[in-house]
Amino acid sequence: MYHHVKKLMYNVNVGEPDVRFGKMLLEQFGGANGELAAAMQYTIQGWSCDDPERRDLLMDIGTEEISHLEVVGALIRMHFKPMKKALAAAEEDPLVAVTGGGGLNLFNSMGNPWTADYLKIAGELDVDLRNNIAAEARAKITYERLMHLTDDRGTKDALQFLMTREITHMKAFSAALDSLGKDPFSIGKLPPTPGLVDEYYNDSTGEGEVGKDGVGKWIEKNGLHVVDSPFSFDGGSSGLTVNGKSGKSGHAKESGKLKTA
Repeated sequence: MYHHVKKLMYNVNVGEPDVRFGKMLLEQFGGANGELAAAMQYTIQGWSCDDPERRDLLMDIGTEEISHLEVVGALIRMHFKPMKKALAAAEEDPLVAVTGGGGLNLFNSMGNPWTADYLKIAGELDVDLRNNIAAEARAKITYERLMHLTDDRGTKDALQFLMTREITHMKAFSAALDSLGKDPFSIGKLPPTPGLVDEYYNDSTGEGEVGKDGVGKWIEKNGLHVVDSPFSFDGGSSGLTVNGKSGKSGHAKESGKLKTA
């Protein structure tokens, strides 16, 4: 059961409304990395979760994201206020000004409608928790970029609060993931193919205007080793070949050094 309390999670105060910035804020209202997408993603994951403690975590954070949506909505309304009366301001976003009366709707900053395609729901708890960590990271960097684009103190303060809570949620999701005690590369029930799983294909080779060949030593950290790619382009009419044979794959040959061309 949901219950609305008539106060914001963070009090919003906009000193100088900026319609253009309000339009950018729509990204965090009805955009792919916005608060509605996060609220729906975590809540639906929670409704489907059989683990009581992790279900509670998902519902806690999903509910908080709805509160964040309300804060972002309040910011947008304040920044959109001039477009209710001034033609120049309304021209910044006629869709919002004329169709929406200068109010809120579930669009992103480019006027594209919100879609459930934004949601990443796998139905596998550890996979969903990883999805959520990534979602919080994307939201954090979006708020950071927005903060660089406004000089309004009240707006910055609200965005600082929202940005900080993204890190809080990353910590919570990471703790839940770690508590499962699973190998980080154990996904699902079926194991990967031995040998093949540890081969890293050196597929971006040669040297030119866009860079030169090279793989960092850190690539070996999780048991990977660099091998020559089994795929090549012979330059003739046959096109892509695999180990010299068109259409057939084989085991990759381990490379003692990185190739340069």
